[in-house]
Amino acid sequence: MSHVDLEALRARVDEINVEILQLINERAGVVQEIGRVKEKQGVNRYDPLRERHMLDHLKENNSGPLPQSTVEHIFKEIFKTALELQVDDQKKALLVSRKKKSEDTVVEINGEKIGTGTPSFVFGPCAVESYTQVAEVAAAIQSKGLKLIRGGAYKPRTSPYDFQGLGLEGLKILKQISQEYGLAVVSEIVTPSHLDEALDYVDVVQVGARNMQNFELLKAVGSINKPVLLKRGIAATLDEFIHAAEYIMSQGNDQIILCERGIRTYERATRNTLDISAVPILKQETHLPVFVDVTHSTGRRDILLPAAKAAIAIGADGVMAEVHPDPAVALSDAAQQMNLQQFDEFYNSLQKFMKTHEVHA
Repeated sequence: MSHVDLEALRARVDEINVEILQLINERAGVVQEIGRVKEKQGVNRYDPLRERHMLDHLKENNSGPLPQSTVEHIFKEIFKTALELQVDDQKKALLVSRKKKSEDTVVEINGEKIGTGTPSFVFGPCAVESYTQVAEVAAAIQSKGLKLIRGGAYKPRTSPYDFQGLGLEGLKILKQISQEYGLAVVSEIVTPSHLDEALDYVDVVQVGARNMQNFELLKAVGSINKPVLLKRGIAATLDEFIHAAEYIMSQGNDQIILCERGIRTYERATRNTLDISAVPILKQETHLPVFVDVTHSTGRRDILLPAAKAAIAIGADGVMAEVHPDPAVALSDAAQQMNLQQFDEFYNSLQKFMKTHEVHA
């Protein structure tokens, strides 16, 4: 074969490469359109029967010289890439996605602007047990110039025999505390049926970890005109967490705070495993503010401070932790709540850390 013939063949290969590229891109465009149609129809994006049909069709039309195994390998990669394109399109379409909205969402509660780069703080008892108990914690929070208090009136517990909260009476106590101490109330609602009555008492509705995929509850809080603090489920992937937030926003409520609170792993040194990497990933993938609950993630008073420092250092918009006047007699989570002196030491140390590292509080 002459040099001229070789160059001509190479030139033809280059032409064919471009033709293949154009066809693959054209195919990708059609597949993207199919994905949009499937999304409107609520159809699963991946259809293994359809993939098998396409491979069989290719087999019928494969006249060589490529063996069928090679053809299947090539086209499976093309199919996989096309499916990834559909998933990317779906992510772009998500209302919570950073691709949908580039600027950060700021949630304002009681004059506190959450999501501006300045860490916010939510402290309070695990469960509302009495007016006196909550008032003592509220006074300590107010003395620090903070604006928010947390407290559980409805407590979903692992055991049905554990303290389940005071319910409506607990909400009334929180409302009274709110008025007397000027604090906005963050409290969990566990079922849509409690939502209407709770709105008169709560400033921020918390959806707890066990309810992260309670889709009827997510849709219900999506229809209200109050901020929602959404906690990550104990075994939820970040993708599942993001889609739970999407359920809320799809109903019209864009005032959402995501909260990393630890996930379940095989490790037993802590109550859960704090997935600190979730913070920057959620900040990149969504435009929503991100909190870290250091109490439920660690379950240990002795490491609350370093966990909180890590959360702030990695870019969290806020930290949540539990405080009780006398944790030893707490009706829930006794081992992980700070007493008032520990709370003072924790907060002062955190302020010193932020000042040293030029994080504005």
